[in-house]
Amino acid sequence: MSTLNDKVNLSKDVLFHKAIDEAVLLNPANGKYFSLDDIGTRMWELMNIHGKLREVHQALLEEYQVEPQQLEKDLLSLTDQLAANELLQISES
Repeated sequence: MSTLNDKVNLSKDVLFHKAIDEAVLLNPANGKYFSLDDIGTRMWELMNIHGKLREVHQALLEEYQVEPQQLEKDLLSLTDQLAANELLQISES
């Protein structure tokens, strides 16, 4: 299970397609895909920019009115789901 102290490495082979209200990630190497809503899409974009989950968490707190604990739970849940679908790798910072 991931923590805010972890870093994520997005798989370079993953295809990202953003539509109006969602995005789709596809790993062509294994055929696994994942659909993201608008907030999940923003999380993915910030993971790509920052890499460190603590920095992603902080950036999201600045953008959205949300309780820090709830945001942490949601961010880590998404991170774990993406890792399980081989769309990113988690490593300790």
